[in-house]
Amino acid sequence: MAESHGASIELEHLTKRFPGAAEPSVDDVTLRVGAGETVVLVGPSGCGKSTTLKMINRLIEPSGGRIRIGGADVTGIDPVGLRRTVGYAIQSSGLFPHMTVAQNIALVPRMTGWPKARIRDRVEEMLHLVGLDPGEFRHRHPRQLSGGQQQRVGVARALAADPPVLLMDEPFGAVDPVTRGHLQDELIRLQHELRKTIVFVTHDFDEAIKLGDRIAVLRERSRVAQFDTPEAILTHPADGFVSGFVGAGAALKRLHLSRVRDVEITGCPTVTVDDPLQTVFHRLRSWGSRPGRPGAAAGASEVLLLDRHGRPVRWLRRADLTRARGPLGRTGTPVGGTVTRDATLRDALEAVLKDGAGRVVVTGRRGEYTGVVHMETLLNSVRALLAADRGEAPTALREPREDPAARREGAAGKATA
Repeated sequence: MAESHGASIELEHLTKRFPGAAEPSVDDVTLRVGAGETVVLVGPSGCGKSTTLKMINRLIEPSGGRIRIGGADVTGIDPVGLRRTVGYAIQSSGLFPHMTVAQNIALVPRMTGWPKARIRDRVEEMLHLVGLDPGEFRHRHPRQLSGGQQQRVGVARALAADPPVLLMDEPFGAVDPVTRGHLQDELIRLQHELRKTIVFVTHDFDEAIKLGDRIAVLRERSRVAQFDTPEAILTHPADGFVSGFVGAGAALKRLHLSRVRDVEITGCPTVTVDDPLQTVFHRLRSWGSRPGRPGAAAGASEVLLLDRHGRPVRWLRRADLTRARGPLGRTGTPVGGTVTRDATLRDALEAVLKDGAGRVVVTGRRGEYTGVVHMETLLNSVRALLAADRGEAPTALREPREDPAARREGAAGKATA
């Protein structure tokens, strides 16, 4: 694990009472977030989790209690200066529409007096960090970005001044589920590299499991019902309230705790859009002849077509190739969902089930092909979790399932012969 660049956060008897309210919105909250840790505050709408988050950087002033960051009491210092040292990302990104992407990212470094050259370099570094090409995006305005791109810029802006603490208030709640999953994976990757201290607010328990080192399940008025690791909360909920919030299928939810990088990622035959048809057939025939690969006698049943940047485009089966007339890019079946190495096994299983072909492509940071995860691998993980819940020894699938398409093609070949 990378060295932590975060700072601990301690909330001591933190309370917030708004004028005219009969009861406090946040009532006597005490918890500690370790340096470099990601803690997720999760609870029902209106329980005070966002109010608790905003008191950490004093967007909302506490009515009582103490806040310590890196051991220093920040309750009495200048709140504006505090906010410049704490990154903050919110839903819908909160970008200034009249500023370019570069100007938005440069905002806090400029306010803190960084030299222009350093700011320029930092903007470029941040865009690369969140997977956006500086040459393409630097001069765009927020209206020229997709929702997911705006959220990436919002995270880049929050990290631009290299703060030890990053506060995130439902930052991915306004985007579609697919984009949300990609942004979650991106945050996991960033945290793996940067090791900031992150406090993340959500009402989605699956998101909390996926992102959090620890989760604070909050009742009304931000009272802590349970503060523990995702696995501990899933396997040993503190009471009926926590159990109800976790919901059904705790064993399957634990698939959020394992990443694609933790299981076997295999290869598959690949070709590029510029390869001639003869090369494609040769790749299919020769693939299975290598030791340890299935189908050694007959070769592979399908090949993955990559574009000129190494990104997956289409699956090409033997039958597709015999009917091919024209560019390979118009042949076969488009690649559906892909996952990254930081995706959860739950994400990978969902992608496999949607595709229906028994595997999902794993891609790198720029969308380039890196391998394949098969259904059998994911099913073995599910079986191991279910067995653990029953106190049994896990049983793996004995053999990979035969590819239905390969079986049909083999039968057709025998009939022809």
